[in-house]
Amino acid sequence: MPSHLTPSVSRYPAAPALAALAFVGIGLAGCSGQTDTRHVRGGDADTGKRLMTQYQCTTCHVIPQVPGPNGDAGPSLEKVGRLSYIAGGIPNQPDRMVAWLLDPPALKPGTRMPSMGLTEQEARHMAAYLYTLR
Repeated sequence: MPSHLTPSVSRYPAAPALAALAFVGIGLAGCSGQTDTRHVRGGDADTGKRLMTQYQCTTCHVIPQVPGPNGDAGPSLEKVGRLSYIAGGIPNQPDRMVAWLLDPPALKPGTRMPSMGLTEQEARHMAAYLYTLR
């Protein structure tokens, strides 16, 4: 049998075992008991929750732990922190979430979500809270 077809013994016999351990380690990295949330630089989730009450976001959305009417004009935000996309096509990343909160029609013309006159800091706080919703 030609040598390129015969099974060879690795010069590094532990390599397959180490590779398997590394793969398992990477897989378990997200299982440390901590919630996998996206970090919004300069955002405070508690402040964001308070702002969502102040801006009456529950007039159009169901938002856990935010008091209000739990409207249905917009989607429920119950698990928005898990979603891959905002508004069905905008990558759900902190900078995009902040931009969405600041001016939804600029990112998705024709959206029913209006600009609410938020400051960038307010949008950062609100995004921080939204990412806790998983």
